[in-house]
Amino acid sequence: MKLNTAMRVNRITDEIWEIPASEKSGMLVPARIYATRAILQSMDSGVFEQVTNVACLPGIVRHALCMPDGHWGYGFPIGGVAAFDLGTGIISPGGVGYDINCGMRLVRTGLTLDDVQPRLERLMTELFRRVPAGVGASGFVRLDRKAFDAVMTRGARWCIEEGYGWHSDLARIEENGCLGGTDPTKVTDHAVARGINQLGTLGSGNHYLEVQVVSNDRIFDPPTAAALGITGQNQIVVMVHCGSRGFGHQVASDYLKIFEKAMRRYHIAVKDQQLACAPFSSVEGQDYFAAMNCAANTAFANRQVITHQIRESFAAIFGLSAEELGMELVYDVAHNIAKVERYPEGELLVHRKGSTRAFGPGHPELPEIFRQTGQPVICGGSMETGSYLLVGTDRASQETFGSTMHGSGRTMSRAQAKKAIRGEQLQQQMKQRGILVKAVSMSGLAEEAGVAYKDISEVVETVDRAGITKKVAELRPIGNIKG
Repeated sequence: MKLNTAMRVNRITDEIWEIPASEKSGMLVPARIYATRAILQSMDSGVFEQVTNVACLPGIVRHALCMPDGHWGYGFPIGGVAAFDLGTGIISPGGVGYDINCGMRLVRTGLTLDDVQPRLERLMTELFRRVPAGVGASGFVRLDRKAFDAVMTRGARWCIEEGYGWHSDLARIEENGCLGGTDPTKVTDHAVARGINQLGTLGSGNHYLEVQVVSNDRIFDPPTAAALGITGQNQIVVMVHCGSRGFGHQVASDYLKIFEKAMRRYHIAVKDQQLACAPFSSVEGQDYFAAMNCAANTAFANRQVITHQIRESFAAIFGLSAEELGMELVYDVAHNIAKVERYPEGELLVHRKGSTRAFGPGHPELPEIFRQTGQPVICGGSMETGSYLLVGTDRASQETFGSTMHGSGRTMSRAQAKKAIRGEQLQQQMKQRGILVKAVSMSGLAEEAGVAYKDISEVVETVDRAGITKKVAELRPIGNIKG
C-alpha cells in the first residue's frame, strides 16, 4: 500500500492503523489513525508528520490519534485527539485550534419538505438577514465589558437568562453550555475588542447555517432517531457550524506567544513550533486554560443566539411560534477544545482538534435524556453532500478518549479550490440540484465546494465500522448560508 509517508504504518484492523513509537525519535507513544485503506492512502503527508509530532509531547497517554477526516492543520492535524496526564503533561493551543469551541448545533422542527419548499426563498432571505455572516460581521446583541464578562463565565446560560432561548436547551448542549474554570482577567483587551460585538454571527470559511431534510430511507437507527426527535417523513432540521470567531482566534494568538517563551523556561522542546505548549499545571498553562474556557463559553453563547434568530426567522415566515413549530434543540457539541475528563488512567486533559466528543450510553457525564442513546454526534459534510447525526459508544470511551470525527475533512486547499471553481457557477449548479445558497462572498463559496472535501459517507462508515460512533440519520441540504 503506497502512502504519503516513509514511516512504517501497521494495520491493527481494517479501520485502525498504527505508527510505532520507534518510527520517530522522541515519540513517547504510538500514533493511531482511524481510516479505511482508501482514506489512509489519500491522507496528506502532513497528517503522518503531525500526529507523530504530537506523540512526542510531554505527558501524553496511550496514543496520539487522528480521525478519518484528518488533514494537515496548525500544530495538531485536523481530526487530532491526544490526552495528557495532569501532572506531567502539557496544554497546547495547537491542540485546540484558533477557533476555540468551533462546534455543531442541530435544531429539529415539526415541518416537512412540503411545508418549507414553497417558502424556501423567503426563509433563506430572512435567515440571511437575521444571522450576519462573513469576516468581521457584527451581531444585534450589544454588550458592555461587564456583560461580556458574564458571557465568558456563563455561556449559553447567560443567553437563556436574557431571553435568547429556552431553559430546556441547556441539557442538550455539551457541558450544559457552560464550562467552569473561567477567568476573564486572563483574556486580553484586544481579544475582548474583537469578540464583544460578534454574538449571533457565523463568520467565514467553512462556517454555515443549513436547512436540511431527513427522509425515511436515510434513517439507519429508527429507535435512536425517534428518541432524538428525528422522525423522517421529509422532516426539516437546521444545522449550524461556527465557533468563538475573532475572540477565540485572538486568545490562541496571545497564548501561543506566551508559550513560545515559556517552553524555554520549562525546558520543553517540540518537533514543531506550532506545538508551542506549557505544563498544564504551570501558571501559563492554567492561565490559557481559563482564557480558553472563556472563549468556549462565548462560542456556546454565539450558537445559542444564532438559534434564537433561527427560531425567530421560522416564526416570521410560517406565522407560528417556534414552540408551535417544534423547534427543539437536538444537541450542540464542541470540536475544538481541551477538557479534563476521567479515564482508567485517572483525570486527563483531552485535546480535541477537529474532533468530537462521543460518550456512549450510560456515561455519567451525560444528562438523563441521553443515558439510553449515548451522546449525539453531529458530523457536518460539505454544502453539496449532506451531513450525519450519530451517537457515541462505549467503545469510543475505551479506545479514543470518547472521541470521533467532526466532519468530512478537506482534500483540496482553499487556494486550490478558488482556482478550480467559480462561485457564481457553483451557486447556480446547486440551485438546479435543489440547494439554495446565499453567500457573502463568491470566492468564499468556491472554497467550500463539495469536491474540496472527502466523501462524508466513507468517513462516517469508517467510524461506524470501527465501533466508535453509530450512525443514526443522514441529513440532506436544501438551503445554505455561507460567510
